[in-house]
Amino acid sequence: MDSIDIFLYVAEIMIIIGAILAIVMPLIKSIGDPGSLIKTGAAVVALAVVFFVMYSIADNEVTARFAADPFNLTPGLSQFVGGALLTTYVLFFVALLGIVFTEINKAIK
Repeated sequence: MDSIDIFLYVAEIMIIIGAILAIVMPLIKSIGDPGSLIKTGAAVVALAVVFFVMYSIADNEVTARFAADPFNLTPGLSQFVGGALLTTYVLFFVALLGIVFTEINKAIK
């Protein structure tokens, strides 16, 4: 086993732990304030809407090289990956605009 394989397994485990904690911790905190579940639900719905729009825009074209072994990429998987990438780009630019807006707002006040 190569050290890269070990690091990939560690990264996968950390992603799974992070995803579980990202779901469980707000639920634990919301026991004291059930109204906060509405904000969490709205954020999840907004993220799902952004992903659905980006998934609809994404192209499902697969070249012959990636359709064959060892990749075996299908058009559906290609569209899913494209949608995930487009969602990442959109959320990055929204976060960047939020940072710029916050800094301008703080400078004005």
